[in-house]
Amino acid sequence: MAALEIKSVSKAFGAVRPADSLSLAVEPGEIVAVFGPSGGGKTVLLRMIAGMFEPDEGDILVGGRSIVGAVPERRGIGMAFQNFALFPHLTARDNIASGLRAKGRVDDAAARVQAISKLLKIEHVLGHVPRELSNGQKQRTALARALVGNPDVLLLDDPLRNVDAKLRYEMRLELPSLLRRGAAAVLYVTQDYREAMAIADRIAVLIEGRLEQIASPEEIYASPASVAVARLFGDPSINLGEITPFTEHGMLFAAISGARVLLGAAEALPADRPYWLGVRPEHLDISFAAGEEAIRARVLAITPMHEKAVLLLRLEDGREWLGSLRPGAPKVVADDTVFVRFAQEAVQLFDRETGLRVSLSHRRQAA
Repeated sequence: MAALEIKSVSKAFGAVRPADSLSLAVEPGEIVAVFGPSGGGKTVLLRMIAGMFEPDEGDILVGGRSIVGAVPERRGIGMAFQNFALFPHLTARDNIASGLRAKGRVDDAAARVQAISKLLKIEHVLGHVPRELSNGQKQRTALARALVGNPDVLLLDDPLRNVDAKLRYEMRLELPSLLRRGAAAVLYVTQDYREAMAIADRIAVLIEGRLEQIASPEEIYASPASVAVARLFGDPSINLGEITPFTEHGMLFAAISGARVLLGAAEALPADRPYWLGVRPEHLDISFAAGEEAIRARVLAITPMHEKAVLLLRLEDGREWLGSLRPGAPKVVADDTVFVRFAQEAVQLFDRETGLRVSLSHRRQAA
């Protein structure tokens, strides 16, 4: 049985509908990241689960029991907010223990607070009030308060948003193992795709109140369900261009800036209609060698980005693409003429009208 089940939940505020028939199940010990652009409905979803809002339609179950209409403290849920929401007049120790005391669990409160504080490495600041804590210590205090009661469901609303870059990176490494020590079903809201991919077992992509895709981080990156999902993942973002494929000898081709590029087997999808072709920058092979299926381009600019360099390329038909150069790649400078290739397996194709992904069958072209 899933620890948390969201069944066809909808919520509207006038003409705005931040939740439109949402359905999602989270297993005990599983971390699901709810990711999407600002205003997509992520925080509204958490607040419905926590009891701050009630859904207009649908049901929310924790451990198989509906919690719609139940008061927040009876829902078996822990929550950490992005703004920490600590009581300013209480010490870190009392902030952490406040949830236990609200539920009347005072007998072992001190031992529980000490144990979770040691785990989160904040035992040395338990006597400090929030104004004496760093943002990182505030974040860990809020997280300790959410975890201390061993909740069935843990809701984390962008908890790393207000901490510095170093701590955010460290917590991306530490949080998954920390959260999996308990049996809580974790719903983790974030606007950072890297954070979602680093922390979650699955990602639920929420766009304009609808769940576009729910899958593992690897699957969402490699096989996005739509153009909208594809654009949200990757730095730099995916290259997209409109094409109209054609068939020859049982194979599917596209004309891209004067080059004839093999896409896959012809039976994979209808030809002679428009599609979006997507190729991620790291999948472009950039060289000075002309040849079959090579797309001629001019280097407009080069931007170093840590271990790679990002190229802004202009193809001969005027469209602009981004490419990534890894260490050991040929040295390229602005205004160079280069040739771009990509493997069939790197191609992502989306229906031009609906934006939804279509499948390609890859096989070698007959000699």
